Amino acid sequence: MPKKFFQRYMPHPGKIREIKSLEFLGEKLHAPNLWHLNRRSVSLAFACGLWAMYTPPLPWQMVIAAILAIYFNANLPISVALVWITNPLTWVPLYYLAYKVGALALGQDSFDFTEFSELFSIEKAWELGAPLLLGCFILMNVGAAFGYASIRLLWRRSVLHQWELRKYRKRPLSTALMVAENHRSYMRLLAHRAKSR
Repeated sequence: MPKKFFQRYMPHPGKIREIKSLEFLGEKLHAPNLWHLNRRSVSLAFACGLWAMYTPPLPWQMVIAAILAIYFNANLPISVALVWITNPLTWVPLYYLAYKVGALALGQDSFDFTEFSELFSIEKAWELGAPLLLGCFILMNVGAAFGYASIRLLWRRSVLHQWELRKYRKRPLSTALMVAENHRSYMRLLAHRAKSR
């Protein structure tokens, strides 16, 4: 299930190889491990991509994510795609969140969102100084840890669910089966059987 989900939304390797800012990686982009979909590579890709999304703006975020993916043998397309969470439409709210976290950590007063959005531009981001930089650093690490752990957990739950469905697939539906299994498990079994018809 998780593998099929990621395959559906993963960009084609050719599109990643065509990104001009990644050309300097050359043949490293063709390493087969960078295109695998398994629990390890996808969870590491989320860690790399969510860490890189709070680094300096595009195209450097993609370059950083790609370098991290190559270094950690993570899935390259997912790592690079995740940095687009920070894009021209989301920059202001995401960097405001980082600024607020940094100001809170430093115990400093901060601008409200309206003032921040009027002041903020990518060119002027460095003028906001320590609160923004510290907030970005905190959110980079928290995001990477959360992304890694949550994908590992969701992948494991999905695999356990598939094993559970496989165990009951051949058994006939009966009252004894319904009593033996909890309601949630039984409902998942019914949904799975309805899909397979």
